[in-house]
Amino acid sequence: MTLHPTIARVTDRIRARSEATRSAYLARIATAGRAGPARGHLACGNQAHAYAAMGAQKSDLAAGRAPNIAIVTAYNDMLSAHQPFEDYPKLIRAAAREVGATAQVAGGVPAMCDGVTQGQPGMELSLFSRDVIALAAGVAMSHNTFDSSLYLGVCDKIVPGLVMAAATFGHIPAIFVPAGPMMSGLPNDEKARVRNLYAEGKATREELMAAEMASYHGPGTCTFYGTANTNQMLMEVMGLHLPGASFVNPGTPLREALTVQAVRRAAEISALGNDYRPAGEILDERAFVNGIVGLMATGGSTNLVLHLPAMARAAGVLLDLADFDDLSAAVPLMAKVYPNGLADVNHFHAAGGLQFLIGELLDAGLLHPDAKTVAGDGLEAYRQEPKLDAGRLVWTAGPSASLNDKIVRPAADPFQPTGGLRQLSGNLGRGVIKVSAVAPERHVIEAPARIFNDQDAVKAAFKAGEFTTDTVVVVRFQGPQANGMPELHTLTPLLTVLQDRGLKMALVTDGRMSGASGKVPAAIHVSPEAACGGPLAKLQDGDLIRLDAVAGTLEVKADLSTRVPAQPDLSANGFGIGRELFEPFRRNVGTAETGAAVVV
Repeated sequence: MTLHPTIARVTDRIRARSEATRSAYLARIATAGRAGPARGHLACGNQAHAYAAMGAQKSDLAAGRAPNIAIVTAYNDMLSAHQPFEDYPKLIRAAAREVGATAQVAGGVPAMCDGVTQGQPGMELSLFSRDVIALAAGVAMSHNTFDSSLYLGVCDKIVPGLVMAAATFGHIPAIFVPAGPMMSGLPNDEKARVRNLYAEGKATREELMAAEMASYHGPGTCTFYGTANTNQMLMEVMGLHLPGASFVNPGTPLREALTVQAVRRAAEISALGNDYRPAGEILDERAFVNGIVGLMATGGSTNLVLHLPAMARAAGVLLDLADFDDLSAAVPLMAKVYPNGLADVNHFHAAGGLQFLIGELLDAGLLHPDAKTVAGDGLEAYRQEPKLDAGRLVWTAGPSASLNDKIVRPAADPFQPTGGLRQLSGNLGRGVIKVSAVAPERHVIEAPARIFNDQDAVKAAFKAGEFTTDTVVVVRFQGPQANGMPELHTLTPLLTVLQDRGLKMALVTDGRMSGASGKVPAAIHVSPEAACGGPLAKLQDGDLIRLDAVAGTLEVKADLSTRVPAQPDLSANGFGIGRELFEPFRRNVGTAETGAAVVV
């Protein structure tokens, strides 16, 4: 199938834009790769420290003839998605020994749970944790004794941070190893119903707690299609997972077999193996375009509009919001997974999942078929699904037709003709909106603004019954420089209740929304942010705002040129729950348009 002209055009544009930075990056990793296995260049004392705890494998490491695989793990047992990683190092070391390799836990990285910190002060550290994860993984890999690497991570900021580190050490092959989603619990729409009832005072806290506990109930990734599961899709479409690895449940024989095979493959693709595949060569412009296509086709999390540019910059690839907008216009929405539908990721996987979807996108010319992956050259292998045959891991042809067209549909008969993510621009700045879950009649909202400087003030106004007419709720000073750009997901139930009462509601913010949000039109990541004197800082109550997702515009019908930007006291956001440690991050962070990053 010929590559779709928009895919080709956007890829060429990214390649041209990135020519200088990508060329310099490739030269750096090529120089590092030519130096050969790093252990051979270390002093004897350096090596002795590195091998001291390796027992019988010390001599293998000292000889330097077998691959040594780094394990960078985001394990902790407070995140359900990461709890299964507790036993992975033991399994990985055993699998490495079977193929004559060695493996060491190079280091751990922090992994915070947005579900725990949502609406709390700790959420103001969430986005910055991505850069901390990249730094921590960099420290782990800096021992310079590794020939290949396995990255163990799943959730929101963790995978992007690990990709940034893998790109930085781009001469070393990298395979991402998932843990899989928890088994299905209380349906997500029922959970949302109880949340909305609680917001209206019609459900008790005990009823809310029971619903939440029935939704988040065991080891594995939360089953809605938020940022964590979008990450898993992304790693597969970008060729950093083994084919079909993303959505296999934890604690199953197939999950274990895939982890063992990841170890074997990590040895094979090292410079000491027979198929050297450095991570930096996989992470090229084709991989990132394929990732954006997957994001649009599945209706994935808006958080990736922040993460993908930061990940790409680490590999010398420069992305722009216009790339997302153009690709969204060309890629059909083929999946309906909560919050865009009623199904969860287990239902999506059972209906054909990524193997069906990738096959359809390849046949439609919407993916680069020749992209390099950890499995081989080209994406054809990712049409296949893993199975156990008499205990042996095999890959067989994936579904050629949807097994449930209410969940996943072919590219020629999609749920929507476009991916549902739009760039917005106008006299209020530049941002994005996800409309894949927004009813068409709400794609254009024009209403007076109500201005808030924090989300708690919105909640107070809701409880006081102050929202009685159509309103564009503006929540400003939520950008990366102001307070770390927290998610504002706790506003979703309130705005949904008002919308269900018949009001036309929209949100405009320089902050973020959760990957689980979507039914209320929300212009997010608006840049320049209010803390930098952006137009949002000049808005006043009653200003008429028009959010037009059809035309891709965000405008205020008022003259802002003579207004002085508001300058609220943000000092309270600088202290408590560790926020004082991140002042250098707030001071040096980039804009939302470029990924809101500090380290790239």
